[in-house]
Amino acid sequence: MTLDISDTLAPDSDQLDAIDLLGHPRTFTIKSVSKGNAEQPVQVHLAEFPRPWRPGKSMRRVLAACWGTDASAWVGRRVTLYCDESVRFGSEVVGGTRISHLSHIDKAKSIPLLVSRGKSATYRVQPLADAAPPVDDPLAALRAEWKSASPERRAEIEAEIAARKPDEPALPEPEGWQQ
Repeated sequence: MTLDISDTLAPDSDQLDAIDLLGHPRTFTIKSVSKGNAEQPVQVHLAEFPRPWRPGKSMRRVLAACWGTDASAWVGRRVTLYCDESVRFGSEVVGGTRISHLSHIDKAKSIPLLVSRGKSATYRVQPLADAAPPVDDPLAALRAEWKSASPERRAEIEAEIAARKPDEPALPEPEGWQQ
């Protein structure tokens, strides 16, 4: 018998933190976007996560460059986030949440971003091709995440789905799903 302690590892935070993504990227569906405070002005509420993602300025610039500045248009779109352990805050390496893929873009996008005072770099985002799961179906979101997950994460997802719906198979069996 195994004892999964994953839920005990979550940080005591009111937002999605980079540490929540440590080890594997995750794809989320945007449920809503609301105004935050002066320090963190945008709150992106995710269908598959209980706490909001508060993107930093660079990632807000990526979202605006790819999807436009009307955040209400982002609802239903999907984003893949990962922990970039090399993110700096001042002179310290602290890690941060970064975007790797976005739905609703037809090809990879390169966005110029400031990385420090007077220094810029190009940030690249890939298209997220698969269809968005319905916002009200968390099992569909897990099944979609399974497609690009590591073998370890796939086992976690299968266990989570099996625990929620013990009378159903862990995953649908589309052609080649076990490869």
